[in-house]
Amino acid sequence: MPAKTLMVQGTASSVGKSTLVTALCRILRQDGWKVAPFKAQNMSLNSFVTREGGEMGRAQVVQAEAAQVEPTVEMNPILLKPEADHRSQVIVKGKPLGGLTAIDYYALRDQLWSVITESLESLLLQYDVVLIEGAGSPAEVNLKEQDMVNMRVALHCRAPVLLVADIDRGGIFASLVGTLELLDPHERALIKAFVINKFRGDLSLLTPGVNWLEERMGIPVAGIIPYYHDIHVAEEDSVSLEHRRAMKLRDDWVLDIAVIGLPHISNFDDFDPLEQEDMVRLRYVEQNDDLEKPDLIILPGTKSTMADLATLKSMGLAQEIIDRARGGTPVIGICGGYQMLGESILDPGHVESTEPQAAGLGLLPVTTTFFPVKSTHQVRGHVVSGKGLLHGASNLPLSGYEIHMGKTTGADLLHPFCIDERSRKPCRDLDGCLSPDGNVLGAYLHGLFHNEGLRRSILSELAARKGTVFRPGKVLSREEQYDRLAALVRSSLDIDFIYRTADLKRR
Repeated sequence: MPAKTLMVQGTASSVGKSTLVTALCRILRQDGWKVAPFKAQNMSLNSFVTREGGEMGRAQVVQAEAAQVEPTVEMNPILLKPEADHRSQVIVKGKPLGGLTAIDYYALRDQLWSVITESLESLLLQYDVVLIEGAGSPAEVNLKEQDMVNMRVALHCRAPVLLVADIDRGGIFASLVGTLELLDPHERALIKAFVINKFRGDLSLLTPGVNWLEERMGIPVAGIIPYYHDIHVAEEDSVSLEHRRAMKLRDDWVLDIAVIGLPHISNFDDFDPLEQEDMVRLRYVEQNDDLEKPDLIILPGTKSTMADLATLKSMGLAQEIIDRARGGTPVIGICGGYQMLGESILDPGHVESTEPQAAGLGLLPVTTTFFPVKSTHQVRGHVVSGKGLLHGASNLPLSGYEIHMGKTTGADLLHPFCIDERSRKPCRDLDGCLSPDGNVLGAYLHGLFHNEGLRRSILSELAARKGTVFRPGKVLSREEQYDRLAALVRSSLDIDFIYRTADLKRR
């Protein structure tokens, strides 16, 4: 019997669709259902690699984790990774199709719709419930003809829709009413309830507005979810401006870690575990920010290494990083950040840039050459060097994933890691590069700081250099975070209404 469906759409981007789907995945899993998330098309630089080596949006991986099922590319059959203002790399069923403009992409609409429906039908046959996430707003009248992720999906599988709005932004009643007014009658009929997200304040002050909304639109408000600060679940895309400001203003820290806020930063959730450590202030250094004197500088992954490196140089930040590193400040580069740390980057086939080459920061004795074939693997390995930043970390286990289109080489390198398993196949590949003094480290491994032993070994080394002792705080596991999110949302929504809407019976 095909799965039941429930869809979450929003009045705009970043109103909380992904988080609500994550919470519902965990709630229904707790109640005994086999649940799969689905998002037809995702635009994000935050991606992940499945066990089979397919690339998909990180948000659907988070939702699958909350549902306690293995993520597959069918859960996000199309991923768009912006490369420039008018061009994105298109990933279809986990594999790169190429870099396309919007016009080129929409020309493939029929072909891509077949991929979407085949993926959705596959999930409907394997699971009890499929929770579907929309994108942006379903009421963008200039884009409705090309829509393949909102109402077209809902109509295809007759999915009831929860419409979410973010009250913290303001204008919630106008956005909800306006969205309904711009939908066609047959689309509007699928909207079964509103959900108000990120509420803070006196709930009694909101009640008159809720009553007005329900009476005017004839649609109930299924729940009001409060604003929270103490639940950490990976977001779909870049860290919000408000959150970044709060991170910079934190004053109860011992270790200051500066992540360079590259224009095309990718996989920023690499740093979530650092943010949760009590003694750490994690801050993103962006244009017009002072680098200050951090205890550690991190160059993160990026979708456009050459372009972001040029931006660092034009801002003068590249020279600041070089000066800090030569003065003893540790630097870690991950993926594109690793490539920047080398002596040069070569792109003879113009895979990423119109420029054939660029000088790197010269902090590691490596050269990167871009190739059109992307490497996407889940990996397991261990630390092989106990030098510098890795003092005390030798032989610690590690796991993560690789997503890159470059190969980085050099002679007589000091390697920090050994990969023992790549895409479930045994290997013994020395990986990454460590400077002779052990103070600059580069690697392709995303998820590096999610390895608790390695993360806390590095933080302990940084603390020792400041003459203090690192005391680990309580960092909740992902499972604990999903449970906390589910508890909050369960207490905020009319769950019986959600069950009736999805045509589910309580177990």
